[in-house]
Amino acid sequence: MTRTVLITGCSSGIGRASAEAFLDEEWTVYATARNPADIETLGEHDDCRIATLDVTDEGDVERVVDRILDEEGRIDALVNNAGYAQLGPVEEVPTDAVADQFDVNVYGPHRLIREVLPAMRRREDGAIVNVSSAVGRMSFPGGGVYAGSKYALEAMSDALRNEVREYGISVSLVEPGPVDTGFDERAESEVEGLERTGAYDFFHGLFEDYDAVGGGGGFLSVTPERVAEDVVDAASSTKPPARYPVGPMATVAEVGRLLPARVVDALWGLAAKFT
Repeated sequence: MTRTVLITGCSSGIGRASAEAFLDEEWTVYATARNPADIETLGEHDDCRIATLDVTDEGDVERVVDRILDEEGRIDALVNNAGYAQLGPVEEVPTDAVADQFDVNVYGPHRLIREVLPAMRRREDGAIVNVSSAVGRMSFPGGGVYAGSKYALEAMSDALRNEVREYGISVSLVEPGPVDTGFDERAESEVEGLERTGAYDFFHGLFEDYDAVGGGGGFLSVTPERVAEDVVDAASSTKPPARYPVGPMATVAEVGRLLPARVVDALWGLAAKFT
């Protein structure tokens, strides 16, 4: 029987690459995005259905999940990919921007998970794949709000994994470092929209240096297609790993989180001297 996957945030980057990778593996794919025009070409594939889905809209979530269950009778995998990065020093990020960040990156996946789980539990089968980030394991100056949302997603996933194991449902986190996508363009626009206090030149210098050397398109980045490989594996494997770190920066984050805080703080202090 053909397996069915629901993927959020398919307009570009990891989401689009994941949709194409699942299609290559002969899954039935429900590719979603806030703007259906962005995914119109995906719908040209015989096994791909497209749908409008804003993960912050409870009605959208219910409508799309109900449609899939009506048409396919099952959802074998959910890929929570939609997200963005609200960067900036904690003091400079308005509280409403923090709320928006969590609405998309945390509450969005939670809405989808709650909606698909009853059907998965009834079948005692399914996979939930949450696309996190290397910063879900190790934060950085100017990334507290974004990393906080990913820390929350990681914690929620760790709890969920053990809550649904008895129902034959797997929960995995895919944790890429920088990815060569348009993701950085939105992150840059979010930073530019902040009202600077003048107190955090260190962060803004780091961000400008990162952008100058190519940002997500630099030599430490990975392609969306590489991340999609792990997304498909997490959805397809009988016993997938709890975490899939992707790329060199994800490996650095894995090691960095084990270091004492005083060592990490000293390294950031050293970085500040060269900014």
